[in-house]
Amino acid sequence: MLETTIAAIRPPDEPAMAAARELQGRLTKPAGSLGALEELSVRLAGLAGHCPPPLPEPAAVAIFAGDHGVHAQGVTPWPREVTAQMIGNFLAGGAVVNAFARQAGASVTVVDVGVATPLPVAAPHGDAAGSPPARDTPRLVAANVRAGTRDLAVTAALTREEARAAVETGIRVADELIDAGARILLTGDMGIGNTTPAAALIAAFTGVDPVQTTGRGTGVDDPTYARKVDVVRAALRRHAPDPADPLGVLAAVGGLEHAALAGLILGAAARRTPVLLDGVIAVSAALAAAALAPLAVGAMVAGHRSAEPGATVALRRLGLEPLIDLGLRLGEGTGALLALPVVTGAVRVLHEVATFDSAGVAEK
Repeated sequence: MLETTIAAIRPPDEPAMAAARELQGRLTKPAGSLGALEELSVRLAGLAGHCPPPLPEPAAVAIFAGDHGVHAQGVTPWPREVTAQMIGNFLAGGAVVNAFARQAGASVTVVDVGVATPLPVAAPHGDAAGSPPARDTPRLVAANVRAGTRDLAVTAALTREEARAAVETGIRVADELIDAGARILLTGDMGIGNTTPAAALIAAFTGVDPVQTTGRGTGVDDPTYARKVDVVRAALRRHAPDPADPLGVLAAVGGLEHAALAGLILGAAARRTPVLLDGVIAVSAALAAAALAPLAVGAMVAGHRSAEPGATVALRRLGLEPLIDLGLRLGEGTGALLALPVVTGAVRVLHEVATFDSAGVAEK
């Protein structure tokens, strides 16, 4: 599945992009007056293969959840059980991501790809193939590869086979959501301790020192932050992950939700569907996706700039400019949801704004 998905990812359609640029120049506004929205509309036309591209409606948020063996190193004060408890909150509709999803009219799918403690709501394994729920009803997909990663400070977090299984879970979820009608996918994540593997992934793929890729996550104190940096640096020294072997990097220092998000991105790119990236977990996964398939970057839209420093490092490497910058660091998909109206607006301009000729407006 992974190889066929990568093979299906194609370059952007240059004629469609040229048509979008030409149309932007004929709309009733000064050329370039919509700034970054104009180039975003051009990119989305190239991804879709025609101009104008489809409106990114409906939208679907996929929240991948997993636990982390590195929690044992004291990199976060939050108990590991919070991952499963927050899944219950997502399914009950009580989290920030739910509030923002209701505002945006987006569906919420929660995927257990590696939670270590029992979940509050059971779901049959393989539920990803089932019928999608009503858009305002969060859904749980049971796709647990293993009950949390191993401690990356001691051994590889995953086997190569486990990393591949998680990536392919993300691909399957992307296919299922797109088959159900989604025109844009939004990344979400949940996993206590998951900013530590994110920092390690970003350092591994970019070569940047861990002190520049490691942030305070849920707001750790100075001693915990220093320990977190040391853990990331020691893990990279122990495993020496090779960025030319993306699956190997994910296996050595990644998380199950990171690997699954990389798969979601690849699956969306193969289906020529935009994927709106959330915060530092998403962009660390995006680096893995880009290493597996460089053309996948064409499907990526950076929703926001996370307050986690590694996010800026990753976005710079990907060549993506975030749409909003509000100092967010919650995850869940919240920043991507806030950016969604910006993406919709960029496309709606091509669909609905009159040209100078059609409106009878004189040009300069």
